[in-house]
Amino acid sequence: MSFAKDFKAFIMRGNVVDLAVAVVIGGAFGKIVTSLVNDIIMPPIGWITGGIDFSNLKWIIQESTDPKKVVAISYGTFINTIITFLIIALAIFIVIKMLEKAMPKKEAAPAAPPPDVVLLTEIRDLLKQQPR
Repeated sequence: MSFAKDFKAFIMRGNVVDLAVAVVIGGAFGKIVTSLVNDIIMPPIGWITGGIDFSNLKWIIQESTDPKKVVAISYGTFINTIITFLIIALAIFIVIKMLEKAMPKKEAAPAAPPPDVVLLTEIRDLLKQQPR
């Protein structure tokens, strides 16, 4: 096979196409969740907490007159990132639970009978076919 045929076979495999679709939908879903967090969830949280902004909290290790040379541990930004992550995780959890409820449930396929039951059924059927 030539390179072009190998590449086309690779691209057209189901799991590669599924992965590409998942990445595109995931990116769009990420934007939806970010908007949900920033535009709907965070304003009431900001109002409840009195507009607390953790991003300015830091532990200064070395002072400097030049703001670019200040050495500091910005633990407030880290706290904001953790809070944002937890809110996004909760939002995704809620959206997925809602989608699960909206989707029709698949009925489980009936379990195959154990081999001894199949064998006994075959014996019964053979005995029924024999003349008496």
